[in-house]
Amino acid sequence: MPMQPWFTDAKLGVFVHYGIYAVDGVPESWAFYDGRVSREDYMAQLGGFTASRYDPREWAALFARAGARYAVLTARHHDGVALWDSAHGPLNVADRTPAGRDLVGPFADALREQGLKVGLYYSHSDWNHPDYPTAVHPDPHPRHADVLTHPLVAPPGGREDPAAWRRYLAYRDGQVGELVRRYRPDLLWFDGEWERSEEQWGIGRLAEQILAERPDTVLNARMLSRGDYATPEQGLPVHAPEGPWELCLTVNDSWGHQPADRNHKSVRQLVRWFTETIAMGGNLLLDVGPREDGTIPAEHAERLEGLGGWIARHGAAVHGTGAGLPPGHHYGPSTLSADRRTLYLVCYDIPRDELAVRGLRNAIRRVTVLGSGTELAHRVTGGLGDVPGLSWIDAPAAADLDEYATVLAVELDGELDLYRGQGRA
Repeated sequence: MPMQPWFTDAKLGVFVHYGIYAVDGVPESWAFYDGRVSREDYMAQLGGFTASRYDPREWAALFARAGARYAVLTARHHDGVALWDSAHGPLNVADRTPAGRDLVGPFADALREQGLKVGLYYSHSDWNHPDYPTAVHPDPHPRHADVLTHPLVAPPGGREDPAAWRRYLAYRDGQVGELVRRYRPDLLWFDGEWERSEEQWGIGRLAEQILAERPDTVLNARMLSRGDYATPEQGLPVHAPEGPWELCLTVNDSWGHQPADRNHKSVRQLVRWFTETIAMGGNLLLDVGPREDGTIPAEHAERLEGLGGWIARHGAAVHGTGAGLPPGHHYGPSTLSADRRTLYLVCYDIPRDELAVRGLRNAIRRVTVLGSGTELAHRVTGGLGDVPGLSWIDAPAAADLDEYATVLAVELDGELDLYRGQGRA
């Protein structure tokens, strides 16, 4: 199935890690897997999860102001706690927490009211399900060798129980089926895939189940061979993955709400992450971690608002564009319009002199500062035979500079034509 065009033009999504782990502010699921807290203490957070101020309409309005086109909610993390009233397994916030209700349905409805696409996160693994530690990965990645020994994942003594594993898959498939039928997600963001092989997970069968119900569903790469796009996280790739991709990034260093983590990225840094990502043809999925009551911390909201303000001022360089110039042609990221006739050059620092574009065979028709519309003079010097000269653009005046990143719209006389050779011998 071809990739859904909405995804590749979305550019920005919001990831929401919301669950019982926000009660004590501990790492989501991993806190008890790694032994930072006992399993009993971790699960005791069920009693403190109220969602008392959960207002998904406020969330959706904030995400829209941020310039996002989609959002992804952790419907069920590795701890197995479902955020909806699932009929498959008793561990859900409707039955086991003071929240006492389905939290996924209102989230999906609120996003659609804002015109945003609905994404739901679901982990293949469940470290609380009694049937989960009944299979052994036949060939785990060395980085995940612990799946062969960890008591929450591996059966004692490696003794597999095929019947129990089939029960687990029926539970997983049942919950995924509920998510697809009830909430009609545009995107399913799977996780936990490293703990079993593709064959053990029954990935092909699960994908067919999803697509039979909702054929346009986008699946991330953690559906292995059935994934539609790559999902690097917490680090910008040096070379873009092949095909569609999305960078998952936290506002601070934590996915869920951890109030002790004060290492928040600035709006300026987030603008850099965002522009570097879209210049390589990817989307940024920026994560926030709500408190247990459902409120998003001010530090996260302020950064979403700041990024959204920048996107609103520079929308032409964001939506309807693709990856821009390869490295070496411009000292900074860039994007290219869909008709390939306008380059958008991103400048992070205050230009003290002319800006240069190398290898541009096209003549430049006009250069303007995006946002202010001020036109900048330009000229070409040098060039010999097939080797084009340098295209010089006057630096914008101080009044035309953006607080975070200034963008120049370079209109070309035709579709972008770049010289990529080594010059005359």
